[in-house]
Amino acid sequence: MLGWIPFSTGDFLYAWAVIFLVLQLRKIVVAIYRKQVTRTFLLQGFGRFINGLLKIYLAFNLLWGLNYDRLGIAYQLRLTEKKYTNQDLQILTDSLLQKLNKARANLKDTLVQYPANKTVYRSAVEAYAEVATRYPFLSYRHKSIKSSMYSKPGNYFGFLGYYNPFTGEAQVNVAVPPFLIPYIACHEMAHQLGYATEDEANFVGYLAAKSSPDPLFRYSVYFDLFSYANGELFLRDSVTARQNYRRLDTLVKKDYQTYRQYLKAYKNPIEPIIRLFYGQYLKANNQPKGIETYNDVVAWLVAYEKKYGEL
Repeated sequence: MLGWIPFSTGDFLYAWAVIFLVLQLRKIVVAIYRKQVTRTFLLQGFGRFINGLLKIYLAFNLLWGLNYDRLGIAYQLRLTEKKYTNQDLQILTDSLLQKLNKARANLKDTLVQYPANKTVYRSAVEAYAEVATRYPFLSYRHKSIKSSMYSKPGNYFGFLGYYNPFTGEAQVNVAVPPFLIPYIACHEMAHQLGYATEDEANFVGYLAAKSSPDPLFRYSVYFDLFSYANGELFLRDSVTARQNYRRLDTLVKKDYQTYRQYLKAYKNPIEPIIRLFYGQYLKANNQPKGIETYNDVVAWLVAYEKKYGEL
């Protein structure tokens, strides 16, 4: 219903919520200053607070939260997540490395001219249209993907994108290195299709992005997934993981350097606290690994490659 609006209405909703909370806090401070705080005042205030939280929780679940209980993409593709061996991980990482280098070569120019964000969003919709020809359940019918109004502040909080369950909009942080944006867009659109857990949203985003005729999308997805896979490999076999990095195309290494500089530039003491709270949110919603759930996309990639013989 809100897809036609060019800006994020959800971001305005969040801004209104913050302003409302600040005004309520001011009201309490004024009451304390005027010595108007009574037992009745506190009980009524606490009752309104709990009532508000319950309404938000109910709205969240009715509008979208029940998706956390879906069978999901693994059920639809008949994939069985199994513990993968070091050899499985090495084979996967090697495949991703080759595809990443090839995708970067297909971009051709040393200095890539990245398209406008709205163009990227249109291409993301086309990517889902393409993947839906093979997997009809990934049909994306109602476009509602927008740039976050809080992109720059979001860098300090550590988010690359987010889905608003109250407005159905997918928001993308556009203040990140541009080669990340196509895959971020596909990931958030996966949430719009009801894939709630972060590993499945990563995997659905992968299926869409790799189906795109746009080489930038394939580069973006393989860049991110190689990072996940090689990062997991590093924990098991750091020597091989370092060797994999040395095998990367020079221009890919340059983008990794850009990404590391981006992370370093926005490193701050607030982000770990945000990650802690977000991790608890994920654990409360059928994702016991918390933030580490994102990395579980590696297991789905191993299962997918074994079943379908492709990446």
